[in-house]
Amino acid sequence: MQTAPKKVITGWAMYDWANSVYNLVITTTFFPVYYTEMTKEAPFNGYVHFLGRTYVNTALYNYALAFTYLLVAFTLPILSSIADYKGNKKRFMQFFCTLGAVACSGLYFFRPEYFSVGIICMMVAAYGFYSSLVFYNSYLPEIASEEDRDKVSAKGFSYGYIGSVLMQMVGFVLVMFWNKIPFLHNAGDAVRVTFLLVGIWWVGFAQITFNRLPKGTPAVVNPDRKNFITGGFIELKKVLQQLLKLPVLKRFLFAFFFYNMGVQTVMLAATNFGSKVLNLPSTNLILTVVIIQLVAIAGAYLMSKLSNRYGNLQVLIGVVIFWIGICIAGYKMQNQYHFYALAVAVGLVMGGIQSLSRSTYSKLMPVTNDTASFFSFYDVTEKVAIVIGLSAFGYIEELTQSMRNSVLSLMIFFTIGLIGLLFALNKQKAINRNQA
Repeated sequence: MQTAPKKVITGWAMYDWANSVYNLVITTTFFPVYYTEMTKEAPFNGYVHFLGRTYVNTALYNYALAFTYLLVAFTLPILSSIADYKGNKKRFMQFFCTLGAVACSGLYFFRPEYFSVGIICMMVAAYGFYSSLVFYNSYLPEIASEEDRDKVSAKGFSYGYIGSVLMQMVGFVLVMFWNKIPFLHNAGDAVRVTFLLVGIWWVGFAQITFNRLPKGTPAVVNPDRKNFITGGFIELKKVLQQLLKLPVLKRFLFAFFFYNMGVQTVMLAATNFGSKVLNLPSTNLILTVVIIQLVAIAGAYLMSKLSNRYGNLQVLIGVVIFWIGICIAGYKMQNQYHFYALAVAVGLVMGGIQSLSRSTYSKLMPVTNDTASFFSFYDVTEKVAIVIGLSAFGYIEELTQSMRNSVLSLMIFFTIGLIGLLFALNKQKAINRNQA
């Protein structure tokens, strides 16, 4: 196949530009800080009430996100199979994008008196974000030839990092200078306006994507002849049977499950580590996250270039070894300068490993119309890995009373992922030798 025109490729990448503001502002920086600050003071004093139960404030936050990830993991394979069966994955992507963006903007009302509504909005926004991604990712093998997928995937991640940093800076200005803006009465108002703007940015720029992406192709000739739910399950079974017969793809998914467990945990826990262990102020942490995003742009393109020269699996092996070194350095760091240096190192490989993992999976897939179904397995692997990674990180901290030990323990996940990549590479080489 040929790579789609530049207009289509740019339109696809613009969805990364659109939705990545949620991932940075809501998942990583402003919202976690706002949530913690709001709930540690009266009337909560560190304990919150939700659905008839009382929780430690941060525990409820983790439970709510973990439940959302599990919900995504259970529902997406079915929804994506239905989308493949009917050939309407762009409509699914539009629906989940709109759902997530509206819920994100709804966080503008997240005050103590509307606490439960705020938690629900947080969960719905996360569900919409992660659900839309599976349909977005599934377009990659449809619009890019195999030799261009690393470059196109890197372009998407780079657009996302640039867009999210711009929105982050807008929020930062609002928070720093709220007293000079007439309609803002305090820093909390500035943060909530940022939540509102994130939702508007997300759904607004996504329209460029929806106008340029092609419609999906039905996986069957006459999809209306059967019940769409039944047809969706049929497609899911068909894709699973295919996946189990692809030895390199199976091994890669196994490796991805474990090394991504480490990557996502580092990304989600980094600011907490800097705050709790090194006592860094929130302003420094937010600026550090911005630096990580900027460095990640270069990292995504660097990994794309290296993969063209050395091969995807080979580069991923090298990157995972680098991540193991990061875990050791994280365990030993002692001051803010160590943290900043390590943040730059994380940024360099954070964008690269995510971009290259996505394009590698798309290359190992067979030629098929079931692209959304295949990518649902990729996304489910990622979400379950996040749940296990965060749970293990928190449990080890509780057990040992040290977050440093939690960071060091992530080496186990990366090491198992490394072994899986080595097995995948050996199998790929054996298949290539047999075909020669």
